[in-house]
Amino acid sequence: MRRVVCPGSFDPVTNGHLDIIGRASRLFDEVVVAVLINKTKKGLFSIDERMEMLEEVTKEYGNVRIDKWHGLLVDFCRHNDISVIIKGLRAVSDYEYELQMAQMNHRMAGVETMFMSTNPLYSYLSSSLMKEIVKYGGDVSGLIPELVHTRLAERLREP
Repeated sequence: MRRVVCPGSFDPVTNGHLDIIGRASRLFDEVVVAVLINKTKKGLFSIDERMEMLEEVTKEYGNVRIDKWHGLLVDFCRHNDISVIIKGLRAVSDYEYELQMAQMNHRMAGVETMFMSTNPLYSYLSSSLMKEIVKYGGDVSGLIPELVHTRLAERLREP
C-alpha cells in the first residue's frame, strides 16, 4: 500500500490545504493528515476541534485518515509505516525551509519528501491570514470551507 502523510497544524484548515490533500489522495492509496501538536504554541482551535473539522471537510475522499502526533514527524512515519511526506509549496520562501526539513527527515529515517506546488488560486493563503481577516470582519468566502468559516467567525466574534 502506498501511504503518504500530509502534516501541519491546520489551525484552521484552508482550501489550500484541501487542494494538496485532494491531489495527494489521487496519487496514493492512503493519505494520513497528521495534525502536529506543538505544546509551545497556543492554537485558536484545540487539536480535537481541528481533527473534527478535517474529518468533516475530507469525508468525500475515501482514502484520507486524520490523526494527531506530538514529537518528530519521522517517528510518526515509522509508527504508521509511512515512507513519504507530502508538502505544499506556496512560494520560494517555503522551499528553503522545507528542503532543510526534507533532508533531515531523509537523513534520520530515510523518509522521502514530495513537494507539490500549490494551486495559484490558493498560493497566498495561510491559516494565520484567514484568522486575521475573519477577526476584522473580512470576507474569506471560497478560501476556507464553509464549516470552518462558521466556526472561525464564532470563535473570533468580538464580545
